[in-house]
Amino acid sequence: MDLTTFAELLTPAGQAALGAAQALPAGDERFLANLARLGKRFPTPLAKAALETAALRAKARYKFSRAQAMYFTREALEQASGEAIARYRARRFRGLAAVVDLGCGIGGDSLALAEHSQVTGYDLDPLRLAMARQNLAAYERGEWATFVAGDFTRLALPEAGAFFFDPARRVAGRRKFSVRQYVPPLEAVQAWLARIPSGGVKISPGVDLDELTGYDCEVEFISERGELKECALWFGAFKGAARRATLVDGDNVHGLLADPAAAGAIEPPGPPLAYLYEPDPAVLRAGLVSTLAAQLGARQLDPDIAYLTAGTVQSTPLARAFAIEAALPFQLKRLREALRARQVGGVTVKKRGSPLEPEALIKQLRLSGPEERIVFLTHVLGQPWALIATSAEKFGQTK
Repeated sequence: MDLTTFAELLTPAGQAALGAAQALPAGDERFLANLARLGKRFPTPLAKAALETAALRAKARYKFSRAQAMYFTREALEQASGEAIARYRARRFRGLAAVVDLGCGIGGDSLALAEHSQVTGYDLDPLRLAMARQNLAAYERGEWATFVAGDFTRLALPEAGAFFFDPARRVAGRRKFSVRQYVPPLEAVQAWLARIPSGGVKISPGVDLDELTGYDCEVEFISERGELKECALWFGAFKGAARRATLVDGDNVHGLLADPAAAGAIEPPGPPLAYLYEPDPAVLRAGLVSTLAAQLGARQLDPDIAYLTAGTVQSTPLARAFAIEAALPFQLKRLREALRARQVGGVTVKKRGSPLEPEALIKQLRLSGPEERIVFLTHVLGQPWALIATSAEKFGQTK
């Protein structure tokens, strides 16, 4: 879709095409048939834009509560922050009269920032900016945002209390992993901080942490629904810790801060106890396993493995808890016998540190029976072990 076609999509004829597209059966496999059908009533470029918008709105429902009134490009939707995470991040900007959103795209973060502040959004792509204006209007926040097309590294930015920066991590369709290859590169924040006192930056959660050496910022890893979503860097007054793990669950937020004293407060790694904890991926990526272990009164099974074990279980949103029924040094025959003794026919295999493929192991076990269990393949003090477990949720012992 180009800017001219998007403008046509906003006309009464375009809205009629969009309504017709949304009434058609969905699915990529039906796109050509739907295009042929819609093309009988509307110009082909407009019919195609309507079908693409209808499909993207359906995909955007998991990110935006008003997706059915919004506009996207496929790549912009993939890169856009989800509503819950953007709203969480925007809390740090509360109380600021003006904020600049650098690399605002289709306005996912501008939406959240405009709840509290006047926002000026910048982007190189005029189509994305046109969509951003419509998306802010869909949330009745259009008057709280101004959008500017241009290279914000060369433009004089307005007075603002803070900036939010979302650099492009794809160039010509290829993903860039180094912060030095982002467009613009991360080092651009140094110039902005000379004029704007505080800022936040959204980057890939797979960032090489060594590349962040030299930046005076908080490093926060954020997960949602058990999936690691992003890394946020916080500068100036927004810096509240060295490292942070955050779990976003709608309006509920759970955090864990780095605690240098935690490592000395836990027992050394040892054999499995009654319960196993599987830390949230944000905790793992933030390197806060020891901090979590100290909170839970737990220890690691192995110094190089992030599974935790404890004699009692505590309710925590920061990890999933499992009741261990059996723990044994790994041997296929012994594991099969232990499962068959429990009449287990269905297993879910989880692993850390094991070279075995779960699907191959399940076939080799050759199980049948009414019961289900979780098998953890891991290391205990350097040796391969198998743990047979059930979710502690089954017994109401943890959330």
